[in-house]
Amino acid sequence: MTSLVTNNPCHFQQTGKTVLQIVRHGLQQLDQYINEDFTRACKIIYHCQGKVIVMGVGKSGHIGKKIASTLASTGTPAFFVHPTEANHGDLGMVCGNDIVIAISNSGEASEILTLIPVLKRRHVILICITSRPESTMACAAEIHICVKVPQEACSLGLAPTSSTTATLVMGDALAIALLNARGFTQEDFALSHPGGALGNKLLLRVEDIMHAGNDIPQIQPDASLGQALLHMTSKKMGVIVICSVEGIIQGIFTDGDLRRVLNLDISIDVQNIRIDSVMTRFGIRVQPGTLVVDAMNIMKSKHITCILISSNDQLLGLVHIHDILHTSVI
Repeated sequence: MTSLVTNNPCHFQQTGKTVLQIVRHGLQQLDQYINEDFTRACKIIYHCQGKVIVMGVGKSGHIGKKIASTLASTGTPAFFVHPTEANHGDLGMVCGNDIVIAISNSGEASEILTLIPVLKRRHVILICITSRPESTMACAAEIHICVKVPQEACSLGLAPTSSTTATLVMGDALAIALLNARGFTQEDFALSHPGGALGNKLLLRVEDIMHAGNDIPQIQPDASLGQALLHMTSKKMGVIVICSVEGIIQGIFTDGDLRRVLNLDISIDVQNIRIDSVMTRFGIRVQPGTLVVDAMNIMKSKHITCILISSNDQLLGLVHIHDILHTSVI
């Protein structure tokens, strides 16, 4: 292997641009393969009562893992099985109502060819993705999806580059076509991604993070301002909720309200003034089931740092902006 030493970055840039040009040209050729075979594959997968098992060896295996993952996260139950492992017991994962998507650029991967007779015997539908319609795998498949590209981006014509990109894009095309056919929504997507930022944004509700019960700073209307301040500062939220004995919300008092009161009369006797005479009546509130992101938007628009959760004026909880910041919603 020879070594090339150069101080001219244009050489590398030109090679990179050439690679992108070749790959783009290859992807443009895929339009002709979005045909009746593609439609049949989508329909069969859409009506599948089992799972979709994706197989591939080498670079095709890596692409297959991504395709399986994309299918699974967009509403089509799918997983990847390595053909070598399938030849040594993991084929037991495949049942008669499943579909196998086998990937091989040449269509002659021996690890997959040895599985085909068993798949046929089990009446498993076989969809093959290759670049050679005349290959053994393509001829054995119920459906063949071609991903032939004019050339690899590798200057030697050896390293899988354009072909793997084409296969990946075709897999994405299948997944998104099925997503649209299923009417898959953002909420459905979030259910497959509960631990991510999108999952939190679309699934996390105010009752999941609210303070409830004794954790809520609250006091009755006839309490003094001084008593309210002591209770408010003990909870360290900068707010206290004023409720009746039955838990019905009367209003709230915040550190902003305190500044307003002191600006009116700095010498006010906090022990001889009732909290209900200086509170902000009612308070901004939302119902249980409200998404945290929606509560946050209300807080932003109202320029407030906390929001009440209530049902029929009954106090259920309180969410402070710090509670939201501890999530990945924003």
